[in-house]
Amino acid sequence: MPEQRRRFSPQFKAEAVQMVIETGKPIAVVARELGIHDGTLGNWVNAWRREHPEPDQPVNPTERARVKEMEEEIRRLRMENEFLKKSRGLLRPDAPVAVRCALIDAEKATYPVAWMCRMLRVPRSTFYAWRNRAETATTARRRQLAEQVRRVFDASRGTYGCRRVTAALNREGIACSVGLVADLMRELGLQACQPRAYKRTTVPGQQPVSSPDLIAREFTAAQPGTRLVGDITYLRTGPGRAGCSWPPSSTWPPAWSSAGRPPTTCAPASSSTPSPWRNDTDIYAPAPCSTAIAAQYTSAEFARFCTANKIRTSVGRTGVCWDNAAAESFFATLKNEMYHRQRFDTRARASFAVAEYIEIFYNRQRLHSALDYRTPAEALTESQTRIAA
Repeated sequence: MPEQRRRFSPQFKAEAVQMVIETGKPIAVVARELGIHDGTLGNWVNAWRREHPEPDQPVNPTERARVKEMEEEIRRLRMENEFLKKSRGLLRPDAPVAVRCALIDAEKATYPVAWMCRMLRVPRSTFYAWRNRAETATTARRRQLAEQVRRVFDASRGTYGCRRVTAALNREGIACSVGLVADLMRELGLQACQPRAYKRTTVPGQQPVSSPDLIAREFTAAQPGTRLVGDITYLRTGPGRAGCSWPPSSTWPPAWSSAGRPPTTCAPASSSTPSPWRNDTDIYAPAPCSTAIAAQYTSAEFARFCTANKIRTSVGRTGVCWDNAAAESFFATLKNEMYHRQRFDTRARASFAVAEYIEIFYNRQRLHSALDYRTPAEALTESQTRIAA
């Protein structure tokens, strides 16, 4: 038969606990003497101590002073440790005095000035003379340039890095280098939005594709309208996904359309939104049109549209996004700089945001490194002027 669990009276528990408390013997010794498990006796002792906490013993003045001294020492060591982490590299003998004074001025609200001067071996008179000095020409220029850098960064909707900010300032006649702008952006805590991971959405058609790759990843052209690209992407909204397609167009997006569900074709229709600074006569037949191997671009309707407009279809290999890199890059930029930074409760709100981004910011305000830091509108105007001349 299984061994029955032993039961102990409250008086036995109290006496066992009293033996531990009064004699000072270890719990294991008393438990062995009473023939009980030491864990059981330990639970009884802990319960008794919780119910009868020991009163605080009075501390004499000598001990109180010693405790205060130890607390001050711990506080001083902790403060030194924190400050030394912030001032690493400035304790060497060749560290500039101005740099050490700058650290003292930045941390004066956290640590005593006299203590920091002693740690960094800077006379207090030197620090106060440095703080009350007149602003140098270099410091004044950096301060003024920092204001311009923040202005350009805010105007770019937080999308410009140091190179585009530098290009924008140089266009305004403000001379500066990429390194200087990068330092100022780092000091101001300005960082351009970063792209997210790529997600494949291309769906191959059911019928074999006979179109060759006429573009061969060469997206540059002598004039607009001689090489075309097209693609499709999806934007998640509150009611569901919305399709955003790029009909056949030149390497900047002159037309686009959106739908409440993935479109079955990408041939331009009445729902497309043409750009007011471009018309369809800018397409020079027979221009090749590079698209992804998706069902929308391999449909019979799209083929009929290209034949009627003397456009030669061109597709790359399945799953190779670089064969249509111009269109892929545009949609990646749209999502990184606009879509991923907002939330759209309705498809209409997403459609409006896409229109505002393309027609106002992307085409007319954003500087493109591929266009020598010009806007697409400026590049198109210069090209048309050169052709007309």
